[in-house]
Amino acid sequence: MKENTEVTIYDIAKKLNLATSTISRGLKDHHSISKKTIQKIKKTAEEMGYSPNNLAASLRGNKMKTIGVLIPTVTQPFLSSLISGIEITAQKAGYTVVIMQSHDSYKEEVNLTKSLYNNRVSGVICSLAMETKDTAHFKIFTDNNTPLVFVDRVPKHFETFHVVIDNFSAGYKATKHLIDQGCKRIAHITAGYEYSIFYERKNGYIQALKDHGLPVLEELIVKVDEITYDEAEKVSKKLLNLKNPPDGIFAPGDILGVSALQFAKKRGIKVPEDLAIIGFNNDPISLIIDPSLSTISHPASKMGQASAEIILKYLKASKKNDEIEKQITFLNTEVLARESSNKKQIK
Repeated sequence: MKENTEVTIYDIAKKLNLATSTISRGLKDHHSISKKTIQKIKKTAEEMGYSPNNLAASLRGNKMKTIGVLIPTVTQPFLSSLISGIEITAQKAGYTVVIMQSHDSYKEEVNLTKSLYNNRVSGVICSLAMETKDTAHFKIFTDNNTPLVFVDRVPKHFETFHVVIDNFSAGYKATKHLIDQGCKRIAHITAGYEYSIFYERKNGYIQALKDHGLPVLEELIVKVDEITYDEAEKVSKKLLNLKNPPDGIFAPGDILGVSALQFAKKRGIKVPEDLAIIGFNNDPISLIIDPSLSTISHPASKMGQASAEIILKYLKASKKNDEIEKQITFLNTEVLARESSNKKQIK
């Protein structure tokens, strides 16, 4: 386990052979310090990787019993359940939870990671923003012995803890379910970039088609820029306007599946007789919509619980200076077949 390499104003003072009070005032642009000295102090601080501690001076160097949670948004039912699982587990252990939203913005995510670090959280749980490809900004935690867990949306190459489902397998299961219902032209709505969870779900869809002798047609694979109802409605219109429209749709999010279902109903297309649809996540809306939406279970609360347990285990072990091997935790998913895809049940 790495030693804590946190840089303090004492380190800067030693390097510049200045008083710590001078360093402190210089970092705050105090009028008693010359501009030249301020520039020198700030340049040295940046080169040494110094970050200001926002806590009281008496707490300097200590970490609070707080777990930082950085997610795209709290409005998605999946992420709300994820937070619930984290909070229940953390609170039982005497930890509080701080929640921050990136709103799927890479720039905002970078700023929030700095804020979490500067506030000396004990550990961090993160589900990446949709825009994020470069995850270098998270090294500030691993370099300073702060446990970091990526959950659900995780980076492909970053050595730390991951809590995920097998998105390839889940995409395969969803597509196979539609094939088992007799669908021959199955469309897929995708999102994100290469190596994202949506990319893996798409690969599962493609493999299921190949394994069952069905063609992979580019015209039946459409991409949304955002996981929203309106975006899904646009691509659903594109799919159903095809000369030979699909007889099945796999949407990798329930809001996307609901949008496709309602657009089909507006067009007078019978679901599931003419078009079978399956979503992803098992959000509450999947049961409220008529017909009810088939979906893939996504154990959000359990993923949150597992993430918090990893943080707590790491913190307990670190006090003993033990090493915990970085790991990937996989949780299971299953097909929840409902009215929107059960073609065989109505025959």
